[in-house]
Amino acid sequence: MTSTKVFSSCDEALRGIVCDDQLVAVGGFGLCGIPENLILALRASGVRRLTIASNNAGVDDWGLGLLLRTRQVRKMISSYVGENAEFERQFMAGELELEFTPQGTLAERLRAGGAGIPAFYTRTGVGTVVAEGKPHEVFDGETYVLERAICADVSLVKAWKGDHFGNLIYRKTARNFNPMVATCGKICVAEVEELVPTGDLDGDLIHTPGIFVDRIVMTTSQKRIEQRTISGVSVGT
Repeated sequence: MTSTKVFSSCDEALRGIVCDDQLVAVGGFGLCGIPENLILALRASGVRRLTIASNNAGVDDWGLGLLLRTRQVRKMISSYVGENAEFERQFMAGELELEFTPQGTLAERLRAGGAGIPAFYTRTGVGTVVAEGKPHEVFDGETYVLERAICADVSLVKAWKGDHFGNLIYRKTARNFNPMVATCGKICVAEVEELVPTGDLDGDLIHTPGIFVDRIVMTTSQKRIEQRTISGVSVGT
């Protein structure tokens, strides 16, 4: 039986589900495990005024940085934005909103959204600008701040392997944020490097069950490096 979840291209996989003013959660850590081809398709769709929830904002010429360059992003919910000069320029000029969130808190906000938990208390950020304007509560003598879950309109993730039902396996660092992002969206679209028939994946190795994934597409990754540091020492042959 042919799966209705499998699409032939990223453009087709996003057709009819993305629109202006949406909250879009995007997986990845740095440039590792980002749904790069779905991001390109999102750029090509022309949707605007997006709120993007992602660990980072990509770099100037790749990942979510491409959406910043085309001014399709209204607001970022992120924990690390230090590799993107265009992000910095737009934020300092008041052209881009930023909801800065500690990395662990961001991960839990995404996870909570997928688990049906509307909010949770954490000690992280108490006494800083992160906690300003948010409810506080004392538990066992310690002050905690209330954080809201993230429930996205659309989730975009990248996996190493997937099957036709949408079961996903991530590889190494790509597993950091993609599993939480996959569950927090009303609609989840996954791009994978390998697509196999349903039943070919070892059930004990599946990280995201296919029940959370609505659309899947096989793509080719460019494997770009966010930062390259070399010693400067010449090595003879």
